[in-house]
Amino acid sequence: MKIYFETYGCALNKGDTYSMMTLLKESKHEIVDDQNSAEVLVINTCAVRMETEEKMKKRIAELSRTGKKLIVAGCLAGAEPGLVSSLSPNASVIGPQSIGDIVKAVESPGKLISLDGEAPSNLPKIFEGLISVLPIADGCAGSCNFCITKLARKTLRSYTPRKIVETVREMIKRGAKEIELTGQDTAAYGLDMGGMGLADLVREVSSLDGDFMIRVGMMTPELALRQLDQLLEAWDNPKVYKFFHLPVQSGSDETLKAMNRKYTVDEFRYLVKEIRKKFSPVNITTDIIVGHPGEDDDAFEETLNLMKEMRFERIHIAMYSLRPNTRSSMMKQVPGPVKKERLKRAVSLYEELSRDVHREYVGKRMRVLVLEKGKGDTVIGRTINYIPVILRNVKLGEWYDVRIDDSSFFDLRGTVV
Repeated sequence: MKIYFETYGCALNKGDTYSMMTLLKESKHEIVDDQNSAEVLVINTCAVRMETEEKMKKRIAELSRTGKKLIVAGCLAGAEPGLVSSLSPNASVIGPQSIGDIVKAVESPGKLISLDGEAPSNLPKIFEGLISVLPIADGCAGSCNFCITKLARKTLRSYTPRKIVETVREMIKRGAKEIELTGQDTAAYGLDMGGMGLADLVREVSSLDGDFMIRVGMMTPELALRQLDQLLEAWDNPKVYKFFHLPVQSGSDETLKAMNRKYTVDEFRYLVKEIRKKFSPVNITTDIIVGHPGEDDDAFEETLNLMKEMRFERIHIAMYSLRPNTRSSMMKQVPGPVKKERLKRAVSLYEELSRDVHREYVGKRMRVLVLEKGKGDTVIGRTINYIPVILRNVKLGEWYDVRIDDSSFFDLRGTVV
């Protein structure tokens, strides 16, 4: 059958789509790029925020009206299967921890609902371009009060090191220059298997032959702290980007308690200090939620002060979004206008700080790996600490020595020297 995919959300979702595509191709089905030529439509959904859910609901209804066989996968399917069925009564529903059942869903004559089914037996063999996304684990070990994803991905399930290394070797053979190891919390990798952790995995992957770089996805601060020495040792390899995505979420200990985050602000400070002591340059990227229940004016000011103090290379800032069936949704909410004003102030500060941080690169010479096409005749390269650099007249997949000529709050601009 001809099958069309639409994917929304995080890198893990993208990896899940590649896994489903792999399983279907192994069963002799065809993946097509055009919705109109497809016999089966698969939408891999995201549910992390309220506005995202509204977008998913609208799109599910549109796809349902085509009259074609529809499969709704991903986090909205796993967290709110009843909602999905109300939007499209005939659609099959595949939770994110049941993607191994995608072939059954496609080949089933009727509707299939699988929320706690099979994990794929193998990792994806479908990759796009020079950047390959590889899930190393599904689920997490945390229980954050604001998170709906935990309802969809209930159980931590790590892939074996052997499968991961075999898949990375194939990615490199097929031309991948960046391997993105992704998961809901990469620092939780291996907790369900015992013995082997994220640092061990990174060491194994970075020992493979080939010209490639490894980028590791988000880590929760509490689990990164537990294995900090091992992580620093594993990252001390020329094939590993000096990039750490460590979501602090708030600069207030009281707000972190309300979120059920398992670290203090001082512990987070220590974590960042030790990483920066080991590596320079290094990219500390973080996430911040403004307006979570329990965040008063003083707590918000503490978050702004932490942003000024830490001078993060990148911050993903989001206004708290009430998600159904989460503990945070049952708490007293911060008024909408207050949340919007805080978001505006936080984003403004971030842009100001980021301009200052990036300005410090101007005039420096850096080694840059070119990976993506940009707008017009530009391409996008990455420094060793994963800062994007806009270049012209260079080839994709190559390393260049670059002089940084200019910067913005989002990226750097350079010339090959």
